[in-house]
This record gives sequence, structure tokens and C-alpha cells, in this order.
Amino acid sequence: MSKTTRRAFLLGTGAVIGGWATRRYYTDPIPVGTRLTSPDDPLILNDASELSPTPVAKHITVTDKFDAKSIAALRAELKDAEANRRPVIASAARHSMGGQSLARQGTTYTMAHDWLELDKTNLTYRTGAGTRWSTVIARLDAEGFSPAVMQSNNDFGVASTYSVNAHGWPVPFGPMGATVRSIQIMLADGQLITCSRDENADIFLAAMGGYGLIGVITEMEIAMVPNARLEPTFTTVDPLNFGPEFVQAIKGTPNVQMAYGRMDISKDRFLEDAMMITYRPTSDQSDIPQAPGSGWMSKRARDIFRAQVDSDIAKHGRWWFEAKLGPWIGGGDTTRNTLLNEPVITLDDRDPTRTDILHEYFIAPENFGSFVSACREIIPSSYQELLNITLRYVQPDHESWLSYAPTDRIAAVMLFSQEMSLRAEEDARRMTQNLIDAAIRLGGTYYLPYRLHARQDQIVAGYPGLRPFAAKKRAMDPKLLFRNALWDNYIAKA
Repeated sequence: MSKTTRRAFLLGTGAVIGGWATRRYYTDPIPVGTRLTSPDDPLILNDASELSPTPVAKHITVTDKFDAKSIAALRAELKDAEANRRPVIASAARHSMGGQSLARQGTTYTMAHDWLELDKTNLTYRTGAGTRWSTVIARLDAEGFSPAVMQSNNDFGVASTYSVNAHGWPVPFGPMGATVRSIQIMLADGQLITCSRDENADIFLAAMGGYGLIGVITEMEIAMVPNARLEPTFTTVDPLNFGPEFVQAIKGTPNVQMAYGRMDISKDRFLEDAMMITYRPTSDQSDIPQAPGSGWMSKRARDIFRAQVDSDIAKHGRWWFEAKLGPWIGGGDTTRNTLLNEPVITLDDRDPTRTDILHEYFIAPENFGSFVSACREIIPSSYQELLNITLRYVQPDHESWLSYAPTDRIAAVMLFSQEMSLRAEEDARRMTQNLIDAAIRLGGTYYLPYRLHARQDQIVAGYPGLRPFAAKKRAMDPKLLFRNALWDNYIAKA
């Protein structure tokens, strides 16, 4: 089995033909506008958007496993912050893009305590809240196991994934919170308690997708599954029929463990073609190889992937490789952990004038074709540079207060390369609001960890649990100790 990862092949070689292409093909000139920058100050933190510079009073990094001394220090910090009306929030990689992981003029914790203990009997592992998924994969892979659900990249902290209730490629699970057995969390009053579906269940479910507004998670117990050697199947699909056909491929075919879809995002044939890739175990599950890290293809993928900016020729080339040549060259077997073991930093945008912005919309399968039609109208006229759409299946989540998937959903994960200017921000805001309107008209919603461009009526319409969640948070944290930009801009007004 090749050490060139399947994901690197799809994201990287898919643009190799367009690597030489002109950077202005099929594009209109956009005024640069006012440049957005972040001050060089250790007490001004930012997130993955590079557009959320936030002044903080304190930045505390936790590198060791919580013990009696560090628990006491955390409790003392919360007490001092409350006395001085200073907000607190815990974070890890700060991959959220609208200040959800930052406490303005407050205390921001960076959780970096990286430890893990396996329980093979119960198929679970206990780990620190700040443990990165790369550590989880490495430790589990060595013992023949794999995370049941994690985000699609390995750079992020496990408690952050729970706090945004992220999902990924694994099926047939719902969001990651469905695989968490218990958490240890410190509340605003300094209590350190254990929460699960059987103990303090209301707090457990409020913290699941609660964006750190319920308390500071210190450690977690999470389900794991056996690692497996998988083989892909590639299917070309009409984008307007993608939703029902994707669900049928996952639910109507036995043993599908991983699945995703892609669409052609070139401007002259925008969203006119789609493909889905499903992974099933091979007949031979012996001698499963170790999951490699990012190889030469992953490192090369960044330059190739970036060739798509302002270039339809590069986008044509990438789609040809992905949809035509990819199934032939990249169709060999891989492992579950290999698919998961890819850092987002591989494709990091090093252009100081641009930044990568994610969007995500959750649409019922039967309505997904209508959402594709709406995207065809909204995105091309937005001045935003779309580089990728990944489509995923999300099983219903009936647990978290801020559920984005009350029924089966197709998730459309969109990656835009955005100019770092005020003009681009306003263009992005208009596009985002139009896309959210389209999603809500179709009974869907949008994901909250990204730019805070939605209107207040949109978050209320998309999240019926918003007001109950706000009431629960106020009851548990009456002095509003735990706050972030999501609370300040939206939830506090619910």
C-alpha cells in the first residue's frame, strides 16, 4: 500500500495540470479595499480565519495533565475572573473562525495537555481535553484501533471537537459527541464534576456542541473502533440527485465505514458534476500497516491546490484528475487511520493577502438538489474564490441542545480563499447570508464555528434549541463567566 495518502492525491494531483495556468482566467478584477491585519502583540490572539484579532487580559497554556495543583489553579483563576468581571473560555487549536474560542478582555486557555490511556476491554480511551487527534490516531493505531468519529483533520483538540460537536467522514455515526462516554468539567462555581448520559446528563448534553460556554473540560472518555483496511468505490452522480443516492449508497450497502463526495467547482461548469467515494473493508484484514503521516504528496499538494486561485484551468485539471484519473491511479486500499491522519496545515495558505474560510450547510437529502441549484446562483456572483466542496453524510443528532442535524443531513463543507480586506469581508457576508437563507428555506441550517456573518433571525430560525440553551447557560452561569464572540454576538440576544 502506497504511503502517498489518498487524500493528498485527491487534493494535490487534482490540480497538477493547472499549475502553470494564468491566475486571471474567468475572473473579474476586485478592488483590494482596506487591508485587514492583526497586531503583533502577545495579548492579541487570533483564530484560523486570521480575521479575529482579539485583545485578552490573560493567555494561559496548559501543557501537563490536570492534577490537584493545576485543578486548584484553574479554580482560583475562575474565582479571580469572576471577581473582576473577566470572561473565560477554553480552546485548543482555535480553528473556529469568528472568535468562538476567544474571550475578549478575558482569560483564554489553550489546552495542550497531550495524554491518552486505552481501555481495550470497554473499547474506550481516556484523554486530556487538549490532546490532538494526531496523538489519538498514533496511540490507537499502534494498538489496532481508530477513533470512532473525529474531524476530518488531525490538528485539533478532542474537547474542541466535542464543544462544536463536529462530524467527519466515518459512517454511520452522527457527530462526534455521540461517541463520547463521559467528560470531566469545571463549572463556573468551581465544581469539578463528571458528566455522562447517566450522570449530570443535562450538563453533558449542554456542553456537547456548547462552544465552551458551560465550563472548562479537563478530560474525556471516548469510544474507539477497530482499525481496518479499506477499499474505495467511486461513483459519478448527478449533483441534483446526490442527496438520496449518497444516503442509499451508505445505508443500502453493507459495511460502508467511510464516505464523502466532491463536486466540480470550476466557474464555467459550476457544480455540474459530482462524485461519491465510499470505503468498505477488504476481505483481507491481516497485517494492517501503520498509518503514515503526511508524505511528499501532502507537502506538494499545498502549491498545487493553491494553483486553483483565480484559475479555471487549474480547477478543470484538478477535477479531471479527481473524477477521471483518480479512480484508476488512487483506487488502491488504504486504512481507516490513514484517511484520518492528515493535518489541515498541509494545505495552509501562506499568501499574506488571503486567508482560508470554511462554510458548512446541512440539508436534508431530498432537498439537497435544490440547495445545489441555489448555490449555482449565489456563489459565482459573490466575488468569493471557492476552492473545494466536500460532501458528507451526518446521522441525526437528537442529543445536543444546538443540534444541526435533527434528521439525516448532507453536509456541504466549502473552502473559500478570501482576500483579507474589508471589501472581501462585506462580499463574504452578503454571500453567507444568502446561502443561509437558501438553507433555511429548505429546512436546513448552517454550522456555527465559522465567520459570524449570519443575521440574528437566521441563527434563531436555524437553531430552535438556541433559546433553551441560553436559558440553561444563564441558570448554570448567572454571572456569565464563560463567554466568547458567539455568545456576545448572538446567543446573549436570543
